[in-house]
Amino acid sequence: MSGKYGVVDRFEIEELRAEVTDAVMMRDFDRVASLFTPDAVMRWPHVDKEFVGRDQIRAGIEWGQGLWEFFVQHVHGGVVRLDGGTAVGRAYIQEFGRMRDGSSHLNHALYHDRYQRTSDGWKFSERVYEVRYLDSTPLTGSPPEHSASTEGELS
Repeated sequence: MSGKYGVVDRFEIEELRAEVTDAVMMRDFDRVASLFTPDAVMRWPHVDKEFVGRDQIRAGIEWGQGLWEFFVQHVHGGVVRLDGGTAVGRAYIQEFGRMRDGSSHLNHALYHDRYQRTSDGWKFSERVYEVRYLDSTPLTGSPPEHSASTEGELS
């Protein structure tokens, strides 16, 4: 699809990818789940996990975030291929943090995505996470003792 509608669709899909990262970083698991279609699938092959439907996706994200002492994810735009009310794409990811067990984690990965246009806008219908690089060298830094995570909330 090309023209102004293709540009708008691409923008909305980029916003969807940014929104899910923000929701995960803010630990807003209900918002994460709302960004998927009701029958969506999320797969994490590197840890042999699959979540089907919003309830499982919400629980899976909450479980995963519960493993971290602190977690930072950066998303970088990738390709999007539109086909009417559906699209496929990739988002490039960098994550780092420390697990509650004391191990450290830095990776570069990508999400292979499928998107569906709905009456509520674009949603994920499938996300498959592929880790391309993993470094478990101990991180020397730490989060500040006082976190400003609730300051500057978006309305």
